[in-house]
Amino acid sequence: MYFENFPVIMYDSVGKGNFKFATNLLRRVGLRTKIRSNVLLFDTYDIRSGETPEEIADKLYDDSELHWVILMVNNITDRYHQWPLNENQFQAYINDKYDNIDAVHHYETTQTSGDTTLKIDVGTVNTDYPSATAITNYEYEVALEDEKRQIRLLDPKYIGTFIEEFEQLMKEDFS
Repeated sequence: MYFENFPVIMYDSVGKGNFKFATNLLRRVGLRTKIRSNVLLFDTYDIRSGETPEEIADKLYDDSELHWVILMVNNITDRYHQWPLNENQFQAYINDKYDNIDAVHHYETTQTSGDTTLKIDVGTVNTDYPSATAITNYEYEVALEDEKRQIRLLDPKYIGTFIEEFEQLMKEDFS
């Protein structure tokens, strides 16, 4: 359904005047800032280990092919690097990336004014901040995965309107 909405263009891949019809995969539309910031349209969701956009779309919208809505709403353009890994993939990834997953990645200290729940990365050496907490490579990667797990889901009652607007925007001529 998603790619059905992309325009077809004449394209000469070799540059010899031999044009062929091709789907214009470079056409993009995005959520308007006003819509993205409207908290009433969205619910927050924590992705479970191994859960795919298709599974979430099937549960939420009764249609796994609407997985693209979930990706678009969360500005995910690279499913392999912006979507959380399952447990086995995560373990393989960190074991491949680091010689020692328990080595210090960086040090953090708690912000002392304003929002004191915020952590500040003070670098890989803590001589200026002796009370800073060591964050291991493993802890660092887990935190990044946890950030990816927190997504927003469009309320199902707005899915029809969302799809209609997407289809209309994809048909517009911007040339």
